[in-house]
Amino acid sequence: MRRTTAIAAVITAGMLFTTTACTDDDITTAPSKTGAAEQPASEPAEAPEDEPTKATVAKVGDTITLKGQEDGEQVDATLKKLVDPAQPKDEFFAPEDGNRWVAAQFELTNTGTKPYADSPSNGAGVADADGQRFQATFADTKAGPSMTSDAKVPPGEKALGWITFEVPKSSKIVTVQFGLNSGFADQTGQWKVS
Repeated sequence: MRRTTAIAAVITAGMLFTTTACTDDDITTAPSKTGAAEQPASEPAEAPEDEPTKATVAKVGDTITLKGQEDGEQVDATLKKLVDPAQPKDEFFAPEDGNRWVAAQFELTNTGTKPYADSPSNGAGVADADGQRFQATFADTKAGPSMTSDAKVPPGEKALGWITFEVPKSSKIVTVQFGLNSGFADQTGQWKVS
């Protein structure tokens, strides 16, 4: 009995340590690089008088640099496109009645020193204007090829693909999020989409 109590105390202390160790979560909304859509190609760039103003909220086309759980894990995540609603690729699969699919195209460039190995859709999510949050679903859409579920990306290389979310038809999607290590990394990138 005494041994069981001691083991339970150690397990409880371990869980408390694990819970408190995960408090450094950071949601990053500032882009490290802005997309080409930020400034139309037809307008010449003006010479700034002072230091140029850096965008503070990432949008579609912008890149956010994210670090993983281990040293050397780093990815430049770019939300390339968002299709809302996304049409099913075939007639066999469709969202449930009252729902629609939203598809986000991500380009994940390994800028770290270690291979990026992950299931990217596990770390992706969307939120609507009411604060409801939705995780990725397995669905192929006409938007394009789905993101691999087993990415193994060497340093300097990239993975490109679509991640699909099933949301209520009435939801207005306002942000898209992405994090490394199936979403368990301390950093999460967030893009404003409306």
